[in-house]
Amino acid sequence: MKAVDLFCGCGGLSLGFQKAGFEIISAYDIWDKAINVYNANFNHQAKLLDLSSIPPAYFKKLEPDVVIGGPPCQDYSSAGKRNEKNGKADLTIIFAELVCGNSPKWFVMENVDRITKSTTLPKAIEIFKTHGYGLTQIVLDASKCGVPQKRKRYFMIGELNGEENFLYEKLEKNVSSSSMTVYDYIGNELDTKYYYRHPRSYARRAIFSINEPSPTIRGVNRPIPSTYKIHPGDATTDLSLVRVLTTNERARLQTFPQDFEFNSTKTDLDQMIGNAVPVNMARYIASCLLEHVKKTNNYKRR
Repeated sequence: MKAVDLFCGCGGLSLGFQKAGFEIISAYDIWDKAINVYNANFNHQAKLLDLSSIPPAYFKKLEPDVVIGGPPCQDYSSAGKRNEKNGKADLTIIFAELVCGNSPKWFVMENVDRITKSTTLPKAIEIFKTHGYGLTQIVLDASKCGVPQKRKRYFMIGELNGEENFLYEKLEKNVSSSSMTVYDYIGNELDTKYYYRHPRSYARRAIFSINEPSPTIRGVNRPIPSTYKIHPGDATTDLSLVRVLTTNERARLQTFPQDFEFNSTKTDLDQMIGNAVPVNMARYIASCLLEHVKKTNNYKRR
C-alpha cells in the first residue's frame, strides 16, 4: 500500500508506517533542516514544499492509497500560545482539503490531544464527512503503544465510504495494559538512572527515573539550572546522580533507531525530535489500519 506523508518533519510518522509494511512514495515539509534529515534516512525523497500554496489535487497523479500527516500543532499545544488565529491551525484545514482533493481510500492525521478543544477541528471533520469519509477519532497514550514516554496524541483515521468508528475498537483493544518504561525499552543504554527534563514551570517536577515512562519529549533541551530546587515529585534529591539527555538519547525515547542520522544544529534537532510522531506509535496506528484492511479485504492494488 502506497502512502504520502504531508508535514513529514524528520520522518517519525513515515518510518513507523514503513516499519508496519507501507510503501512511502513521497513526503513533503516546508522546513529545509527537517527535509535534510529525512532525506539522509530514507530511500525515497522528501521535498521542500509549502503545502498551503498548492492545488488540492496536487498528489492525485501519485495515486496514494493512504495520506498521512501531522499538521503543525503549535496553535493547540500546551507548549504553544494556544491561539488558533496565529495561522498554524489553518494547516489542519489545508490537510483536510489536500486529502479530499486526492481521495485516497484512507488517511491518518496526528496532532496534540488539545486539538479536541479547538474550533478548527470541527471544520476539518465537516470537510472529511462531506467528502464521504467515515472517521475514527481517538486519543492514545504513547506509553501503551510501544513508546517509553507519557505522551498523549490525537489521531483521526478516515476511510472513504467507510463506517464511523471503523477502527476504534481495534485501536483500543491492541494497546498495552501497562505503560512502557525507559528501562523496558532500552535497558541501561542511557548509563544513568536519573535525568533532567526542563519543565514548562518549576511548579512541576523535572527529574525522572528510567524505571518510569519519560515525560513528553519537548522541542527544547536545557541544562539543569544552578538554582534548581528539588521538587517533591522528583525521582531523586541527589543532583549529582542526574544529567540532561543528549539529542540522540532524546531521539531514542521517541523510538527512532540508533542508526537514524541526525545532522543539524542542536537547537534545530531538539525542535524536530520534539515535533516528531514517536516511531513506534506511528507503527502501532499503521499496523491496526493494515490489520483492518486485510480483514475486510478492502484493498485492491491499482
